[in-house]
Parts: sequence; C-alpha cells; structure tokens
Amino acid sequence: MESESENSKKLSDFFGKEYQSLKGYVNAKISDTIDSNAEDIVQDVALKLFSGADRYAPIHNVAGFVYRSLKNRIIDLMRTKPRTDSVDVEHALLELTEMVGAPTNRYTSDEMIAVLKVCIERLKPAYRSIIIAVDFEGYTYKEISKETGIPEGTLMSRRHRAIGILYKEIEQEFKKHK
Repeated sequence: MESESENSKKLSDFFGKEYQSLKGYVNAKISDTIDSNAEDIVQDVALKLFSGADRYAPIHNVAGFVYRSLKNRIIDLMRTKPRTDSVDVEHALLELTEMVGAPTNRYTSDEMIAVLKVCIERLKPAYRSIIIAVDFEGYTYKEISKETGIPEGTLMSRRHRAIGILYKEIEQEFKKHK
C-alpha cells in the first residue's frame, strides 16, 4: 500500500506544479482539431489517473506518465471525430524526432525530417509498420492487435526496439555529415 499513496502524492505534486504547462501542451495539440477545452481534457486525465493511482505499479517517471496519458486522451478524442484531413506527416516526424531524442537543437527541422525519413525506410518492415501505424496514423496498440492478431505487448516491444534503432541510426547519420 505504500507505493499506492506514493503514486497519489507524486501525481498531486506534479499536477500542482505543472498544471499550466499541461494545459499549454494540450492547447498546442488540439488547437484546430477538436472542439474541446484544454482544461477539461487535463482535468479528465487527472481524474482518471488519481482514481487509478492505487492500481499502478510505482510511478518513477511522473512527467512521462502524465504526458503520455494526455497524448492518448487527445488521440481518443480525435478518433471520435471523422478523419477529414490527411495526416500531417511533417508534424508527426518532428514529434517522433523529439521522442527519439535526436539532437534537434543543432539541425533545422527540414534536416531532421530528411534524416528521419531515411532512417525509417531502413527499418525492418515489422518495425517500420508499427512506427507508421502508431506515430503517423494514430492507431492504438489495441486496434492494431485486433486487426493483425499480434499481441499488444509484442507491438509495444517492436515499437520500443524500432525507436531505439532509429536513435542509433540518426546518431550515425549525423556523424557522417559532421
């Protein structure tokens, strides 16, 4: 039970300190895509996280946990709306670059996008398809699993390995161009 109260405390501290930043993050993601209020989304996610805090294993990376939950909620909300426009590939590539931890501060976004495209093309088909499905097309692991019959855990592992490979590939690519 000690980790349960610890999770609640960590979440409470984080939401108390970062509430405005969380609203800003949500606003940046939904600006023109959803008829929702950022504050409503943050509060909805907070309520779900606090009500489930006792069920989670100890949370070590609270920021990552909360931001991933917010991102998932935004994706869920976007899915309830019919898809009217195509995927913003450039935006998705930049988000993936951030996730991979690429050195974005030394290169222009055009350079980063070009390198990331090349690196994604080099991935094994299974890795490439999971990156495209999750990061560019917005599918959940559950949806992909239902469609392909591949267990969600396997899909998550593939994506995790793919991101690790992308990180190494991006580093090598930039070392070549120094």
